[in-house]
Amino acid sequence: MAAGNIKILVIEDEPTIIEFLRTGLKYEGYNVLIASEGRRGLEIAQHTAVDLIILDLMLPDIDGMEICKKLRIEGNKVPIIILTAKTSVADRVSGLDTGADDYITKPFSFDELVARVRALLRRTGNELEKTVLKTDDITLNVETREVMKGTRPVHLTPTEFSLLELFLRHPKRVFTRETLLNRIFGYDFAGDTNIVDVHISHLREKIQDKPPKLIRTVYGTGYALQPENE
Repeated sequence: MAAGNIKILVIEDEPTIIEFLRTGLKYEGYNVLIASEGRRGLEIAQHTAVDLIILDLMLPDIDGMEICKKLRIEGNKVPIIILTAKTSVADRVSGLDTGADDYITKPFSFDELVARVRALLRRTGNELEKTVLKTDDITLNVETREVMKGTRPVHLTPTEFSLLELFLRHPKRVFTRETLLNRIFGYDFAGDTNIVDVHISHLREKIQDKPPKLIRTVYGTGYALQPENE
C-alpha cells in the first residue's frame, strides 16, 4: 500500500506537537487526521477506517489509556503508538498492557517516531518500506545502518545518517533548515538553524560530495538531493 493511501490519526492536544506531527507525516506522504480532544479522537477511530493511531496519554477530557482500552474492548485492532511524558517502566507496562503496540516518551525525534510507524505498518502489511536506498554511487541500508560510496564504507554519525536517509527517501524535495532541524533534532530543540549547515557540511565531506553536488543548496531556503543522472 502506498503511503498516500495510509491514514494516521493523531490524538494530541499540544499545538506544537500537533503541527510537528502533521507536517512530518505529510512530508512522508501519509494522510493525517487530527483530533485535539480525546472524545473526538475516539469517535473518529470508531467510525473511520484508520491504519494507525498516535495517541497522547495526557488529554484534557479523557485519558488516553481509556481510549486505548475502549478500542480494544470493541475489537478494534488498529496499531496504536502512545506518546507520553511519563517515563517510568510501570507506566510503559501499563500502556502496553492496555493494548497499545508501542510507546514513545516525550520529547522525541521525528526519525524515531516514523521508524516506529513504519515498523508497525510493516507488521500489519500496510506498508512495504524500502530498507536499501540508492542514488548514484551512494547506498544506505536502513536495517544494518551501513552506508557505502561505491565499494567504500562511509562512517556517519546518527545525525548524518538520518539526514542522508531523509534525502534519499525524498529526492528533489526541498527541505528548509527549520524542517530539517525539527525532523532530526525534535520539536523541542531550541538551538540555531546554523547547526543544520554544519551537519550537512560534515555529511558532504564524508560522502565526498563534490560539484555538481548531490546535496544541493537551495539558496534562501534549504537543501535538496538532486541525483546526478536526473
